[in-house]
Amino acid sequence: MSTETKLLPEHKMFDHESYQYKELLPTWPKYNYDPHVELDVKDKGLLADPEMKALLGAATHRDDLTPALGTVLDGIDIRQLSDDQKNELALLTAQRGVVVFHKQEATIHEMIKLAEYFGPLHVHSTTGIPEDPALKGAHVVWNDGTKPQDWINFNRDYFGWHSDQTYEINPPSLTSLKVVTAPKTGGDTLWASGYAVFSSFSPQFQRYLETLSALHSSDMQKQLAIQRGVHIRRPQTDCIHPVVRVHPVTGMKFLFINTAYTRQIVGVPKAESDAILAFLFSQVSACTEYQCRVRWGKDTICFWDNRCCWHTATFDFYPMKRHGLRVMPMGEKPMSVEQYEAKTGKKAKDWYKEKMRLLGEEMDD
Repeated sequence: MSTETKLLPEHKMFDHESYQYKELLPTWPKYNYDPHVELDVKDKGLLADPEMKALLGAATHRDDLTPALGTVLDGIDIRQLSDDQKNELALLTAQRGVVVFHKQEATIHEMIKLAEYFGPLHVHSTTGIPEDPALKGAHVVWNDGTKPQDWINFNRDYFGWHSDQTYEINPPSLTSLKVVTAPKTGGDTLWASGYAVFSSFSPQFQRYLETLSALHSSDMQKQLAIQRGVHIRRPQTDCIHPVVRVHPVTGMKFLFINTAYTRQIVGVPKAESDAILAFLFSQVSACTEYQCRVRWGKDTICFWDNRCCWHTATFDFYPMKRHGLRVMPMGEKPMSVEQYEAKTGKKAKDWYKEKMRLLGEEMDD
C-alpha cells in the first residue's frame, strides 16, 4: 500500500487583472447615505400609446415566453429608444412583467441614463457597486467561479422568490439587468406574476387579503452584511405596505409580499400571519403556469416590473463566472385597492377577468 501523500490542488484563484470587465467588479465603499424620504413618482407607462406602435413596430420579431408573462423583442437597440418607445416599454413591461432584449451593446452608463428616464435611481445600502462613484446606482451581480455554492448555509427564504427592496417607502419599479459575462449554461432567472397568482384565489380570500397590510424589513439584509464585514451605507429600513397593491398603469391588482423582506401581516395573531404568508409563498413557487424562465447570453438585458413580479436566480453554473449589472428606478408608494379606487375613481381590475375580456369572454364581477 502506497504511503505517498496525495496533495490537494490549490484553491482556484480569480485573475483580477486579466478580466475583461475588472472596472465593473463589486466594491464596498464606506459611503454614508441619508435615509430615504417619500417621493412623488409618475409612471411613464401612463404616457404610452396603448397599442405601443412605436416600440412593437420597430421590433423585427416578438416572442411571448408564456401566456402569463415574459416577452422577447428582437431588432431593437435600447440605446436608440425614443421617448415614445421608452413610455411604451414601461407599459409593455407593466403588462407582460418581463421584456427581454438580446445582443445589446449598451454600457452600464447608458443603462443608467435610460433608467433615470423612468424615475430616481435606487441606491443600495449594502450590495457591491463598481468603483466609479458615477455608478453608485448600479448593483453588481457577481460570481467568480472559484468556489461552489455553500448549500449548507444557503438561505432559500432570502434568496428565493422575491421582489427587490420592498422595504423602501418607494420600492423599485422598472428594473433592468445586463449580463456581461454569462456561463455557457446555467444561471437562468425565473419570474412569476403577482397579478396571476393573486387572481387564482377565491373571491372571498381575495377580498380578505385586500384588507391586510404587512411589515417589510431590511433586517436580514443588514445582518448578512454585518456577517461579511460590509459597511452599511444607510440605516435599516422598515415599511408597512398593503398585501395587495394596484398597478398605476394597468390598474390590475397583485400580491405584494415576498420571503426575503416580508416579516408579518400586521394586526392579526402571529400564528394567523405565519399561516397566511406560508400559503402565499407556496403558491408563488407552485403555480408554474404563472412563471417564465430566461436563459442569459452575453449582453442580454432584461427589463422587469419589480412591483408585480417576483424573481429568483439559479445557482447551478459552478465553476463558470456570472457577472451582471442591475439598475432600479424607484416607483410610486404602494397603493391598496381601497386607496387606488378612492384616488382614481376607477375599479381595480382582476388579471384573469381582463384576460377573458380580451378573448371576448366577459365574466361577471
